[in-house]
Amino acid sequence: MSDAAASAAAAASAASVAAPPARPPLAVELQGFAHALFSSDALSQLALIAGCLGLAWVIVARLAPQRPTNHRLWYGRRVWDGVLFPLLALVFVLLARWGLAPWLSLAVFRIAVPALVSLLVIRFTARVLQAAYPESGLMRVVERSVSWIAWVGMLLWVTGVLPRLRDQADQVHWTLGGSEVTLSNVIEGALSSIVVILVSLWASQALEARLLRGATGNLSLRKILANLTRAAMLFIGLMFALSAAGIDLTALGVLGGALGVGIGLGLQKVAANYVSGFVILAENAVRIGDMVTVDGFEGRITDITTRYTLIRSLGGRESIVPNEMLVTQRVESAWLSDHNVLLQTVLQVAYGTPLDRVLPALQHAVTAVERVQANPPPAVRLSAFAADGLELTVVFWIGDPENGSANVRSDVNLALLRTLDGLGVEIPFPQRVLHHRHPPDTGPTPA
Repeated sequence: MSDAAASAAAAASAASVAAPPARPPLAVELQGFAHALFSSDALSQLALIAGCLGLAWVIVARLAPQRPTNHRLWYGRRVWDGVLFPLLALVFVLLARWGLAPWLSLAVFRIAVPALVSLLVIRFTARVLQAAYPESGLMRVVERSVSWIAWVGMLLWVTGVLPRLRDQADQVHWTLGGSEVTLSNVIEGALSSIVVILVSLWASQALEARLLRGATGNLSLRKILANLTRAAMLFIGLMFALSAAGIDLTALGVLGGALGVGIGLGLQKVAANYVSGFVILAENAVRIGDMVTVDGFEGRITDITTRYTLIRSLGGRESIVPNEMLVTQRVESAWLSDHNVLLQTVLQVAYGTPLDRVLPALQHAVTAVERVQANPPPAVRLSAFAADGLELTVVFWIGDPENGSANVRSDVNLALLRTLDGLGVEIPFPQRVLHHRHPPDTGPTPA
């Protein structure tokens, strides 16, 4: 054999080794799958898969807590709507398929495994989004979209269409930043980004719940650690996703510079709010649970995020305050030094009332009200000589302003009224004297 013929044979042999095996036609593959699906051992496979599902059900039912807890990601509200049930069922089905591969055709397992994977993805996505954004209506649309994508992907995988679509996507390619990127890389990168974001949200949510559980004095520090952890995990996950998509991360240097210029020029308020959020949490001057007044709105701080602070009034209304306002404007805090708040009420008694006997009785009545603080004690003072009587001002302190002030002021007024009635003291009301003058007598009226 000549050298040229030997080189040609070697090249053909190398090409045959490097080239992937040709896929059979889709119709032939579906026909073979249908024949295997209705074979004699299909019932045995169904029974084995049902046994795996039953075993996973029993284990999850035994492990699930009887009372509602924070582990709804794993157990859900019922046994089957958590993540643990499809995860255990998938593990058992994979083990069964691996053990029975030499003896069975495994056509039913070809449907069961993708179906359980799709169910696992749907349950994980739903539980993570419900925990991270419990009140968002958009997340419900995302959950339904993920469900449709997962089930359609499972159907395409079972029928053999998905691998062929992937081969076609590999043929579409272009150059991005000096790197060749295919359509398949972009789709895989997008899916990887979604998975990474979901895992990061779940991990950060679990870490935040653990950090804030049972926190009292260091609540703000734990909150800032949870926010920083979430931001870091999302950033690292996004970098991994971009790397998985085949994008050169060194090409993002120009993008980072442009992003910095954009933040400096167009996103000044947003950046200021984020920086102010970390400053508020680090200084601990305003804490979650404090009663504050910001821009005329009074309420209790229920949450401090990196961008805004949520304040809930005693009447149930909520105000979303940008963090920059808490740093640059005046904030009145009722709990910065202590929780005591001074309240007052005004009443009048008639002139001639023996105040040396009435004032101690009123003070004792106010002290007996449940929410009134005994130290500092309440005080009753003669504040003015009014037109209709003696004006008395009653001042008292409460230590739980988050429970409201109108109710305790009403209790104090009722106690004062009962005391005055018991002492027989009159509460004056406005009185006016009208003088009626007759016209002067000018004699008989002329005819």
